[in-house]
Amino acid sequence: MVLYTPGKTSGYPSEKIDSGIRFYFLGGAEEVGNVGCIIEDNTGTRLLIDYGMAPTRPPKYPSESPRVSDAIITHSHIDHIGMVPWLAGAYGTTLHGSSLTAKVSEIMWRDTYKVSSIENYPLSWDKRDLDLALDSWETHKIGEWFEIGEWKCKFHLAGHMPGAIMIEITTPTTTILWTGDIDTRDSPNVKGASPVKCDILCLEGTYGGRKHPPRSEEEKRFVDRVKEVVDRGGVALVPAFASGRGQDILRILNRDVPHLNVHFDGMGTRLTKDWLQFPEFNNNFKDLLKTWKWARRVYGKSDRKKALKADVIVTTSGMLDGGPALWYLNRLNSNRSNAILLTGYQAEGSGGRKLLDEGKLSIYGKMTEINLEINQYALSNHADGPSLVKFAKECAPKEIIIFHAPEDGVTCLNKELKEEFEVYLPENNKSLFLNR
Repeated sequence: MVLYTPGKTSGYPSEKIDSGIRFYFLGGAEEVGNVGCIIEDNTGTRLLIDYGMAPTRPPKYPSESPRVSDAIITHSHIDHIGMVPWLAGAYGTTLHGSSLTAKVSEIMWRDTYKVSSIENYPLSWDKRDLDLALDSWETHKIGEWFEIGEWKCKFHLAGHMPGAIMIEITTPTTTILWTGDIDTRDSPNVKGASPVKCDILCLEGTYGGRKHPPRSEEEKRFVDRVKEVVDRGGVALVPAFASGRGQDILRILNRDVPHLNVHFDGMGTRLTKDWLQFPEFNNNFKDLLKTWKWARRVYGKSDRKKALKADVIVTTSGMLDGGPALWYLNRLNSNRSNAILLTGYQAEGSGGRKLLDEGKLSIYGKMTEINLEINQYALSNHADGPSLVKFAKECAPKEIIIFHAPEDGVTCLNKELKEEFEVYLPENNKSLFLNR
């Protein structure tokens, strides 16, 4: 059980800081997701960046945060935002983020609360905390300086998804760039992140140990496969993350195969409505609006039955852990002309991972053998290893902290960067002092 007792059970150190900057990871060091990091110096300024939970089965949670008056939330994916309502309920923390992240947070939190009730996993916050969190947002424009204690902060676009930000922090002694999740490439809905000069770079390393295929080639491979499935009379089921991947897939399909009958189901339909209120975060809003009008949105049972006759169904959940995707899969499984096209990372323990490894997954509590062809495509919105190394060098920091990375990502990035920079590999729940 997660039983946080504000101010009593946090393991955060109590000793004062004489000099330098202390980085203290509550989660997200030596692991992907589950992010939360306290940054503090001797001015008494203390800041928390992100407070998420890893959506594994069961979920994994960060350690309890100490009291913080301010937290910056980089974006709205659950591994960065999932535990934030507890901060508002426990400490009355002010939440800083982009206007789009603030807007979509309600959908993400309410869905997290609903899933926790259905699957009976613990949360340290309730609906009261959620409502308090929604009233705790203080939003900032990209490129606009604002103050937290003795520090000045500024947001930069992260390229990961609309509304996602990097944070530039200027303290009395140093400058810090926290990347959050970044992609330096342009994708269908956002422009890539640009490097920012800094003294300390906190660099995510999700794909630090991998090299992505050229995005244009992977998109073509995906579209060609969709055409093959449709031409043989099948339905292409595309499980996709609700915030980012689903909208990217729709943009690709509308651009390359606009004649197809494409249906869009799941939480992504609600999130896209929020996206449409913030055109400044999309790299081609007219195309997004055009795509939204083109796709056939599914809003109820009758729409869902009609979608079974579509050419393509884009729906949550992206890892086949629930959502309409399982409903569709249960009905499409009997016709081998149909196919499953996975477009995102499939975490260990997820339905999608079990499907790839064993050809079966649990559907409504019953382990079901899947008789359909399964394909996977590298359409990630994270920068790969070579791109992260290039980004880091162009930021020209004195020191680099690698976080949000699997073991191979840490190893590869450290190997590539350590000869030119001082590289630190933090551990959760241990202080890391820099600039002393």
